[in-house]
Amino acid sequence: MCRRISLTVSMLLLIGGCQSDKSGMTDAELERIALTQRIELEQAKGGLVLVVGGETLTSDEIIASSVEHFKPLAQASELERFKSQARGQLEELVMAKISNILLYQHAKKQAGGNIDEALEKAAETEYRKFILEFGGDEVKAEEKLKQSPGAMDKKSFMETQKRSMLIQSYLGTKSSAGRPITYRELIECYNDMKGEYFSIEAEITFRLIDIQPGRFQVTDPNQDRNELASNLAERLIIRLRSGEDFGELAKQYSHGHRQAFGGLWPSVHPESLAAPYNLIAAAVERIEPGQIAGPVVTQGHVFIIKLEAKQSAGYEQFENVQEQVERKIVLDRRNEVFDQLNAKLKAEAKVERTDEFVDFCLEKIYQMGRQQP
Repeated sequence: MCRRISLTVSMLLLIGGCQSDKSGMTDAELERIALTQRIELEQAKGGLVLVVGGETLTSDEIIASSVEHFKPLAQASELERFKSQARGQLEELVMAKISNILLYQHAKKQAGGNIDEALEKAAETEYRKFILEFGGDEVKAEEKLKQSPGAMDKKSFMETQKRSMLIQSYLGTKSSAGRPITYRELIECYNDMKGEYFSIEAEITFRLIDIQPGRFQVTDPNQDRNELASNLAERLIIRLRSGEDFGELAKQYSHGHRQAFGGLWPSVHPESLAAPYNLIAAAVERIEPGQIAGPVVTQGHVFIIKLEAKQSAGYEQFENVQEQVERKIVLDRRNEVFDQLNAKLKAEAKVERTDEFVDFCLEKIYQMGRQQP
């Protein structure tokens, strides 16, 4: 006989009306419309199950997706300390799962009865795209799915896609996604994003003749290896200025590890050059591609440098990334609506009513985390 604990959750959802400036949802709309679902806690074989509007959320699902995340804490803590520190995050996960189920149910209801076929086709398209990431090898793609949290297969992948697409579509209609995006919004978002997403690192490509005095063999004790290296460098610069090929001379005279490649150092970030090669970065700042710098004399080296290409640090131009910025704004609007709905759900659901479910999951996660190497 199953023991049931009944919980009533009121999920406030936007279905129309005026829009706020940021998210397209007003407090009045949040307060006006309620979707009430019955949530029941059931004992099942080997675990617990939350039944949310007829759908199930199993303890196995929560545990499987959380063990790896909490394993370091489990291995470093006693049970009570672990439960105290992990509880908040696990409650957030459980409530996010519940709100996702409720939002999907409401979105599907609002979409009407003809949505299933369209969702199936769209999910099939996403699955084919996923397979293409593995060169069209469906076996490899399915193996990757099995390794994902929850050990997915094609069926569960497509179900996840259908739910995600329907929810995003629904949120799009409720989050003022159709409201025109102003140029000011675009520029503000671009400035917020550019440091993380659109930065361009400084980069140089150059050829190097690396003459190392210590590599010279001398028979006359009066000969100075440093002087020999400097004299060779001066002669090579004269030959280069007369039109000889830098790469060929590098193959003949360079002692550097890129000698066999004609001294070519491709796509180097200047700040990554350690001493004494950091002197190269300073030298090429003063020349343009195609020009030669040197000789640059330092302890154990005499450098002759030819700059092949140079890219200064900066950011992608706004015009080149405008579409990405627009997508980010639309996504932020939808996420803001979802966060409002989720926050309202948590307030109405009273998270402490799921304590038994969360406690059970925490104890199992702790046990499994301690067992795994």
